[in-house]
Amino acid sequence: MSIRYDHRDGLAEIILDRPDVLNSLDAGMAAALIDALRRAEADGARAVMLRGEGRAFSAGRDLRGADPLTEDARAILADVFNPLIQRVADVAVPTFAAVHGACLGVGLGIALACDVIVVADDARIGSPFARIGAVLDSGAHLAFAERIGSHRALELVYTGRLLSGAEAAAWGLVNAAVPAAELVGHVQQMAAEVAAGPTAAFRQSKAIVRRIAGGGVDLPAVLAAEADAQGSVAGGADYVEGITAFLEKRSPTFRGE
Repeated sequence: MSIRYDHRDGLAEIILDRPDVLNSLDAGMAAALIDALRRAEADGARAVMLRGEGRAFSAGRDLRGADPLTEDARAILADVFNPLIQRVADVAVPTFAAVHGACLGVGLGIALACDVIVVADDARIGSPFARIGAVLDSGAHLAFAERIGSHRALELVYTGRLLSGAEAAAWGLVNAAVPAAELVGHVQQMAAEVAAGPTAAFRQSKAIVRRIAGGGVDLPAVLAAEADAQGSVAGGADYVEGITAFLEKRSPTFRGE
């Protein structure tokens, strides 16, 4: 099995499990990851966490069978890896990536497609495609330009430099860096707490933030979207429970509804 899956208490944990090749992805593993994301949705998961087994999150595409003279590079991205990146981004509930070791190429794209990325402080993050004469892919151009600016984005493209986890956090490419030994427990706790929260409201906020990130959205449009979103959750179980618990001065118990 290249992907392991666990679901408990509303949190789906998806584990990349090809440690012998640093969780490098081939077409079969990409399909298995998409299936795991579908399973999480079918199971009613209220948050999803992605992590890698062994020494790395993912070293990217498995190049062992690559033939640079004959392979259809466009089709490999368009038909195999781009749909995977898009599928991770399209998960409606909160998503978390726990990143350690190498996080490169399509592995980086998977992490960047998650809502929250926490990395080990000694992780190695980037896409050293300059060393193999290839173009940065897996959506990293967009994430780099948006998060660290075009000047730093192109620096990483041109030099193939890898950032440590601590550097990636300092630059704002990821949310935070923590000691490697604390990474999995830290993200599991964060994701579990979110999964126990008012995830119906979180889904609305995620959709609004993604819409803003897409560009062309002004303040009136955001205000209108927020009003629509609030109207869609008002009267729902979590909305009623949250306000009732506040009035009763107790901790709420949310159901994600």
